[in-house]
Amino acid sequence: MTDFNQRIIDEFRANGGTVETAGFGRSLVLLHHRGAHSGAGRVSPVMGIPSEAGWFVAASKGGAPENPAWFHNLLSSPDVTIETPDEGEVAVHAVQLHGEDRDAAWALFTSRSPGFAEYERRTSRTIPVLELRRR
Repeated sequence: MTDFNQRIIDEFRANGGTVETAGFGRSLVLLHHRGAHSGAGRVSPVMGIPSEAGWFVAASKGGAPENPAWFHNLLSSPDVTIETPDEGEVAVHAVQLHGEDRDAAWALFTSRSPGFAEYERRTSRTIPVLELRRR
């Protein structure tokens, strides 16, 4: 894990889900997942947008040419937990969205943060969007 991510995780936990670093505010969730190959526990801070069934998360990786490791981990083991600013720990099931569902959820990310539109311009891949549905 990067030092930056650890700082974000520590700030999230110390401030009840509020992260002032980089202006994240209360927009993050902490995604608990297991390495697809190693089985090791991991925590990744990601932007979480509330949905009817749970939260949307985007595997943007800052517009890198490859998906983040946590995306592959969720495809391998989709039953995970998240820490949220308002509800604490929540058990969820990750479902990758496709077609119109993916596009509608992606539009929420680009409307909330211009950085996501920039990530899309940086890469030739279609950035995956998942819904973390309450279990």
